[in-house]
Amino acid sequence: MNFGANSLLEECLDEPSIDERRSLIERVASSPQLRRSARLRDFLLYVGGQSLKGGQPELHEQEIGAKVFGRAPSYDRSQDNIVRVNATELRKRIETYFATDGSHETLILEIPRGGYKPVFHRRQAEVFFLPTPSPEVARVDELPKASPASVLRIGIRAHLVWAVIAVALTVICALLLRQNLALRSSGGQWSGRPEVEAFWKGFVKGQQEIDVVLPDASVTLSEEVTHQRMTLTDYLNHNYVQQELTAPLSADRVSDLHSIFDHNLVTLGDFHAAQQILALPTLAPMLHLVLSRYYTADSIQRNSFILLGGRKANPWMGLFTDRMNFNVDFGPHNETFVTNRHPHTGEQPTYTAWTDPSGSTTVYSVIAYLPNLSHTGSVIVLAGTDSSATSAAAEFLTSENSMTGFRSMLHAEKLPYFEVLLKSSRVSGTLFSSEMVGYRTYPETP
Repeated sequence: MNFGANSLLEECLDEPSIDERRSLIERVASSPQLRRSARLRDFLLYVGGQSLKGGQPELHEQEIGAKVFGRAPSYDRSQDNIVRVNATELRKRIETYFATDGSHETLILEIPRGGYKPVFHRRQAEVFFLPTPSPEVARVDELPKASPASVLRIGIRAHLVWAVIAVALTVICALLLRQNLALRSSGGQWSGRPEVEAFWKGFVKGQQEIDVVLPDASVTLSEEVTHQRMTLTDYLNHNYVQQELTAPLSADRVSDLHSIFDHNLVTLGDFHAAQQILALPTLAPMLHLVLSRYYTADSIQRNSFILLGGRKANPWMGLFTDRMNFNVDFGPHNETFVTNRHPHTGEQPTYTAWTDPSGSTTVYSVIAYLPNLSHTGSVIVLAGTDSSATSAAAEFLTSENSMTGFRSMLHAEKLPYFEVLLKSSRVSGTLFSSEMVGYRTYPETP
């Protein structure tokens, strides 16, 4: 079948009606991807509704900030990037919808990057495959020269093939994930872990959605390039390469910084920490993975959530360091250690990660269970001197032996807010032992 000009013209003339577009907006807004996020749902309904008005120009960030997020009409967008951050998350969830629950949709909705006005187009119904190459190999100068039109058709078909493959893989992965979560939630078995069950059910009590905030390894890499700490303000405003204005960086290093932040990077140990939490029975449906660069100040004020990684990779940690006794920190030569702000008898003021001549590495983890900033929920902090130590922190909170031993040591019927400092040994990348070297409890109870 030819992919000619006539079929392209027919597709362009097949403009979706206002009713079609309105119905699609409503289906996406009520989908599982947006059902539990009122802010993102309101965002889509507003920009979608505006796009249905005849002659509506491009929507502006200032307008959305005021109409959707309740900002003053003249608020300073350079200091408040709530629209940009939420737009990024909304685009991701819309893409997920059309790859999973909305895979049957013949009309597609997108919010192009660089703007906020939704656009609509028909889903490509047919797939064009490239012909199988002949086993004979011809010399280049013997091949017939292709016309520009045929080259264009081949290029279009090749892109379609890869697009279909990418969508298929996305659908398969999403379906497997949904199946996995459904199996976990339906089983409801805690495998004889009453202490773990009691702790986690107490943490999520009254919450409809819990964010698991993954660290951003791009921040770690950028700080190693610039030798400067990234402030939370620069991070929230996406001023990722602001350091180039003050640091003596070459053009190559500035280019490296841009390349680093063009990717979402998460280390294996941090991902494994999140995986251990996601594997908890009955909790999976309410857990939402989000990279720290896409998290918002509104969410951190009102929700219960889990922060993974140290301050170097997750700038949100900076909001809690003054409230914690144990903190993961970094020296001028990228050495990692835990500071103990108020040492008790027998404790050290600093615990530094190190490797002995045999190759055995000692790492430290900090676990904190605290009220959130507005005292409307709780926060769990899991940080380590490296990503494997962060994984060890997650293992502590999901281990029946660890949680039973800790509660027994406190002689408490219910765990209060607390901090724990762990020391772990690692050989060839594998953690084989962990021990508690310090803890703190707080009078306020969850």
